[in-house]
Amino acid sequence: MPSPTKLPLLLLLFLKLQIISSVVIVSLRNQHKKQQPHHRNPMLQANQSSSSCSLFIGSWVHDDNYPLYQPLSCPVIEPQFNCQGFGRPDTDYLKYRWQPANCQLPRFDGLKFLEKMRGKSVMFVGDSLGRNQWESLLCLILSGAPQSVQTQMNRGEPLSTFKFLDYGLMVSYYKAPYLVDIDAVQGKRVLKLDDIRGNANAWRDVDVLSFNTGHWWIHKGDAQGWDYIETGGTMYQDMDRLVALEVALRTWARWVDTNIDSSKTSLFFQSLSPTHYNDPSEWNGGSVSSTKSCYGETSPVTGVGSGTNYYSDVDTNPEVIKVVDEVLRDMNHPPYLLDISMLSAMRKDAHPSIYSGLLTPGQRANPYHSSDCSHWCLPGLPDTWNQLFYTALFF
Repeated sequence: MPSPTKLPLLLLLFLKLQIISSVVIVSLRNQHKKQQPHHRNPMLQANQSSSSCSLFIGSWVHDDNYPLYQPLSCPVIEPQFNCQGFGRPDTDYLKYRWQPANCQLPRFDGLKFLEKMRGKSVMFVGDSLGRNQWESLLCLILSGAPQSVQTQMNRGEPLSTFKFLDYGLMVSYYKAPYLVDIDAVQGKRVLKLDDIRGNANAWRDVDVLSFNTGHWWIHKGDAQGWDYIETGGTMYQDMDRLVALEVALRTWARWVDTNIDSSKTSLFFQSLSPTHYNDPSEWNGGSVSSTKSCYGETSPVTGVGSGTNYYSDVDTNPEVIKVVDEVLRDMNHPPYLLDISMLSAMRKDAHPSIYSGLLTPGQRANPYHSSDCSHWCLPGLPDTWNQLFYTALFF
């Protein structure tokens, strides 16, 4: 562990850290958005006296007009997210629509997206939840595109691209689960909390950038993505993960403030996507529960406000959310916070569970140990993330 003198942020974090309810978290975010003009609320027709729409407060309602595209109809969905293709027997989870409390969410229009984004580029940067959202956006666009549209796809590492050639639009995913760089040093993977130049070279000149990070910071053992951490010129075998996250996010924030022209680039940051392993100790080094998972869940938590109560019962990591909020608040040009944590926490039914193409028959036979309760089925919840993204981008 690093010494206190080398990590003053650790002392500051402990002094500031407090138990936060989801209501306080929502309040902090709303206050931040009021302080930062870039965090505007979309100007939609409101049902109440408010002049703007609170996109992220609401409920899930059953709607037979959903999903927004048909299962198995989208050619870009990977086996990991293709729940219907790998035997999920129920379909009700496909028929829920997010209803904000005081306005109507515009339905995603793939053709409108193509026309408005003609000649431009969109990139998702982050971990596999970003890839989940990237594939969802491609499916949504394709569902409204002309049948004759010409496309070109290239899956790579770390960059994957999809081009709509007739429109000059490129939609990409760049894998950077920590956002900052990982370099090989004498055969070891070194997570460089103070350096982002290697990854960031790929993000320049993109018209719409959406970032996420979170889940990889908790991984330990074989799942850990690095061998050493470097910060302040010193190498560590490990350190407090919340401190590491904050240092990395501040490196990212400085790069954004220095290199991104907010008058030319639309910038988003997606809040932490929750898991439903029902083990809140995971961030602090606990293991995923072997007796509880998302397996067998077939409906969301419903009703206005129910997400607030349910929010603390799943792994939403409020400490992580607080770190992100504090970093964004300190930025000169903060991104629009796509605040999907609470509404996603209500969707315990929307994970692949055992219906993922990455699992073996033996793993599927042991659902309480092998279920994927981190990612999301497609069609499914990420389509709502992209409806919100679409709304924030165009309205």
